[in-house]
Amino acid sequence: MQSIHLDLGCGTQPRNPYGATDLHGVDIRSEQENSKTGSFTYTSANIALEPLPFIESYFDSVSAFDVLEHIPRQVVMPNGELRLPFIQLMNEIHRVLKPGGTFLALTPAFPNEAAFVDPTHVNIITRQTHTYFTGSNPTARMYGFNGNFRVRRARRDAPKNIYKPEQPNWRKWLRRAQHILTNGSCSHMIWELTCEKS
Repeated sequence: MQSIHLDLGCGTQPRNPYGATDLHGVDIRSEQENSKTGSFTYTSANIALEPLPFIESYFDSVSAFDVLEHIPRQVVMPNGELRLPFIQLMNEIHRVLKPGGTFLALTPAFPNEAAFVDPTHVNIITRQTHTYFTGSNPTARMYGFNGNFRVRRARRDAPKNIYKPEQPNWRKWLRRAQHILTNGSCSHMIWELTCEKS
């Protein structure tokens, strides 16, 4: 069965965590900078300030690996308008997902230093950030979020466990335990959220 996946902030090599048959990537780079467009459909867009350039309910899944931390929470536009790019991006992800579609995100999270060390990290994610977008009445509604997601999983994990989904579960558990012993906690949060539409 054909499935369609979108990888946000894909660079030159989009991720395809669910093995979709039709792979799309979106990134701020121009198409000329993106040298490996043969195996996927590439679209250039600034996802922090522009809507996702796709029709409603098009994708079975959307991923964002090390992307959300780069999306500002607030921006004052040159005309003085206040925009909320993170809320708007979550709206856009919900819009382009099919009902029952999956949003998979991996991001460095508070209090681990990985969340802060990169000066372009402007959106610090915590253990509870996903709750603003989930449940019967998401808290982010007060900021203009008009979607709804259901939590499949939201937890700390070792990044390599998500980058290499094909590895056996025992290896993932061992890597997670090593990460906790070495760093005191896992550095990244993983969100796997289901898109709910009425």
